[in-house]
Amino acid sequence: MADVISGGDVMVDTPAARADASDPGIKRDVQRFGRVVIVGGGCYGSWYAGQLARAAERGAFAAREVIVVDRDPKCQVVARHGEGAYNALPLRVVTASWDAFLDEWLAEGAERLSDDALVPSPLMPHLSLDWLMRRASQRWPARTLRVAPLETSPGMPWERAAPDGRHYVSFATWMCPVNCIEPARCPATRGPRDWSVPPALREYVARATPALRGPVIFHCTHRTYGVGMIDAAGFAEADVDIARWGADGPISVLVASVSHCHGALGVLEIR
Repeated sequence: MADVISGGDVMVDTPAARADASDPGIKRDVQRFGRVVIVGGGCYGSWYAGQLARAAERGAFAAREVIVVDRDPKCQVVARHGEGAYNALPLRVVTASWDAFLDEWLAEGAERLSDDALVPSPLMPHLSLDWLMRRASQRWPARTLRVAPLETSPGMPWERAAPDGRHYVSFATWMCPVNCIEPARCPATRGPRDWSVPPALREYVARATPALRGPVIFHCTHRTYGVGMIDAAGFAEADVDIARWGADGPISVLVASVSHCHGALGVLEIR
């Protein structure tokens, strides 16, 4: 599962999933960013870059730089970029592991990241939790860190606990398109989307026993042309919060990377 969970869905291109991109006659506010970082340069990353290029061509998106991060110097984005697929974007491909790139980029702090955003891949690991763990390990090298399993269920319609302590949840018990924008009217049920993971997790933490800090939530929301993003400054702000909470002793913090419908959870335990 992933920071934005697909449950193994295949990519489909449905009218509901691309509702804001289907009519070029609709006037939209321009979404402006500093740096937009796309995780992965394969099928998902190339689709996201293509959608951002379409948005830029139609005046719906602008960024100082769009960065695609992939370990493969011959990834799909590189090939398509050479064919001119992303000429509308100030695109740069960085050949690096995701962890190594995030360690350098997110360490810049909330102020420098204030206009930046991360485009997660549906099939990537829980990178936000991994990054916070590395930061905590650097800060407190003599302390013990682990991802602890959830003591109780968050009570969502679909849940899976992984052997590594991470926990995956969803309000959907059906197959969702990867590029669904999670509109107010659910394209699967054809009824109102009267659910959202972030408030559900806040309620969960409020009643958790033993007590949990947080939740630290990285919320991926739709920005333009079917592309969801997480504000980068939130990573640095979460790191500051954990440093403050952990300064006086052991803590357990619920860390969640979520959309409205799906989520990857983990309890960061620092002893």
